[in-house]
Amino acid sequence: MRILARFMLSATDVKHFPAPGVPEVAFLGRSNVGKSSVINTLVGKKLARTSSTPGRTRSINFYEVRRAGEPRPELLFADLPGYGYAKVSREISDDWARFVDPYLHERTSLALCLALVDSNISPQASDGHLLEFLASGRRPHVIVATKCDRLSGNQLRQAMDTLGQAYDGVPIVPFSAKTGAGKDELWHRIRSAVSQPSAV
Repeated sequence: MRILARFMLSATDVKHFPAPGVPEVAFLGRSNVGKSSVINTLVGKKLARTSSTPGRTRSINFYEVRRAGEPRPELLFADLPGYGYAKVSREISDDWARFVDPYLHERTSLALCLALVDSNISPQASDGHLLEFLASGRRPHVIVATKCDRLSGNQLRQAMDTLGQAYDGVPIVPFSAKTGAGKDELWHRIRSAVSQPSAV
């Protein structure tokens, strides 16, 4: 199924959010974990801008996603600011308090949160805090383990075991924007989530 997607708007304040409507999928993770690359892989084109400079995204960027031949968006992707990079961490924290926290806590159309973690590094405290935050808010969430193409088969299995032990009970999808590994599984989880009625 061919996917069509386009940039909708950037929000730096609650007042900028689009009116709640179709289900939304939020992409969260540490700075430079590959959120934009995952979005681009899912939609099959360079939609979200990638940067080698951590902390570049300072807004929530919304993208409309629809199936080819359908006149209306099926869902929205929301690319949230990264966290955990020392040079911008305080500014990012201010951003989160002002408009990211309200989005995650109060957004009625938010159907699924994708928590991106780097499969090449050990579990990070900031990622654990994010997952605790999502669990406490009863937000459905899935871990996307990015950059898995850099690991051999044994290394990847070990990395998934380590993440599974650190984040017990949270589904994990190994993903590579370079090879496309995990794309179909992640789309399956997205489709399943957006077909469910919102619990908020």
